[in-house]
Amino acid sequence: MASSPDADGFGTIDYLVFVAMLLVSAGIGVYYRLSGGRQRTVSEYLLADRNMGIWPVAFSLMASFMSAVTILGVASENYSYGTQFFVINIAYIVGTPIAAFVYLPVFFRIQSTSVYEYLDIRFGRATRILASVVFQLQMLMYMGIVLYAPALALSAVTGLSKWAAVISMGLVCTFYSTIGGMKAVLWTDVFQSLLMFAAVFAVLIKGLSDVSSIQDFVNVLSRGERLEFFRLDLDPTVRHTFWSQIFGGVFSFLTLYGVNQAQVQRLLTIGDLKK
Repeated sequence: MASSPDADGFGTIDYLVFVAMLLVSAGIGVYYRLSGGRQRTVSEYLLADRNMGIWPVAFSLMASFMSAVTILGVASENYSYGTQFFVINIAYIVGTPIAAFVYLPVFFRIQSTSVYEYLDIRFGRATRILASVVFQLQMLMYMGIVLYAPALALSAVTGLSKWAAVISMGLVCTFYSTIGGMKAVLWTDVFQSLLMFAAVFAVLIKGLSDVSSIQDFVNVLSRGERLEFFRLDLDPTVRHTFWSQIFGGVFSFLTLYGVNQAQVQRLLTIGDLKK
């Protein structure tokens, strides 16, 4: 059948889904370029007029740093080294109120589109410029990896070259972000988050269906010495321990959700801090 995938790549339906995902993402950008204030003001373009609801912002915060690097990397980490890395989620729970009640109010008070304005006010312009340059370099390297990871996966299953995959995804993301502003970014993140959740649950359901029971699944993990959550070793040379995940995870979370420009700018689209 024409819609059936061959052994090495996508079938017709797979390609249609992939193209539809890109078109919907681009379409969201077009919609917000032609609706509302049409991105004519700085407030609308950069901060979505500060009137976004908590749900699209929450989805966007989750999606912005849950890239193919996360999906592929965490799965590979758990498969290769065990489930100890899962404990970092406890650190994220600890870090969330710290970011919400300690860091975010500072940026709300100064009402700026840039987190680096606080550094200017507190430490001077030189510190602001230095931090901005470091952030730009960090994001350039990060975006390169974020684009390469899905390109690697796509090239493996579709036959597309890595360059074609990188360019197609990069152009679509640049297109909807540029013409649709922050509103397009937030709602595209919601759309792509739902796709990611659907994909993760599909893999989970398929994996569980391949074993006769949950207990068999746990037994396989135990036999492979992959089931591990509370390794309390204090040796700093150990790959992951409970302590390194908790303490390191909190600081990692705060760098992403407490002071990162990409995240704080999303948070500032909510006009009322009490939300």
